[in-house]
Amino acid sequence: MNEILTERRGAVLWITFNRPEARNAMTLAMYGRLHGLCGEIEADAELRAVVLVGAGGQAFVSGTDIAEFEAFESGDDALRYESLMDEVFSALENLRIPTIAALRGACTGGGAGIAAVCDLRIAAPSLRFGYPVARTLGNCLSVRNYARVVALAGEAAVKQLVYSAELIDARRAYELGVVQEVVSDEPALEPRVDALAAQIAANAPLTIAATKEALRRLRDQGRTAPDRDLILSCYLSDDFREGRRAFFEKRPARWTGH
Repeated sequence: MNEILTERRGAVLWITFNRPEARNAMTLAMYGRLHGLCGEIEADAELRAVVLVGAGGQAFVSGTDIAEFEAFESGDDALRYESLMDEVFSALENLRIPTIAALRGACTGGGAGIAAVCDLRIAAPSLRFGYPVARTLGNCLSVRNYARVVALAGEAAVKQLVYSAELIDARRAYELGVVQEVVSDEPALEPRVDALAAQIAANAPLTIAATKEALRRLRDQGRTAPDRDLILSCYLSDDFREGRRAFFEKRPARWTGH
């Protein structure tokens, strides 16, 4: 069985974690495939957005498959694993196009890490989000992965999540800012994410790419981060000229990303 499925819907790529019998727990091979997909996405100029979702209705991703840790014998094993996590999460985080995580059921450990590096997170009421490592394996996150979830929920919330090993529900995740929206019921999740992804895909891609990169620089470098290249990439583009023409001609702009 293909454990990661892809489906192209116009300019949007849907990525489905497909191990429902294991609540979509990630194998190292699945992490490798996700990393490879990020390279393919970057090379595809026609794509405008990516959606990530879990198969089966019980989980987005319930973490890394514990069987993957059976062979751990040294500190090097642990460091290689966390380095892989950061490599995969960074590739997903740094995609030029927006990513949306469609969350239902368990979103824990590595699954929470994947969701945390997506640009937007939309949840069904069944969402249970957290890092229960203090109750399960007794491991920890890397500093960069702690920083990612702190950026979403704040340091105090992360302390409570990890120290207590409790999972928060969709309502609490929304209150903390972990998710941007909670849909009314389970069947509403994918149609809502589909509509949001299509809405994003119809907008000016250079504006979105510049905004995503500007926010990354702001996070990492503060208000003095350089922005000349981002400004020029938009204002000197064919799309900017097209946007002006479309405004005066009272029609929708036809964005090309050039």
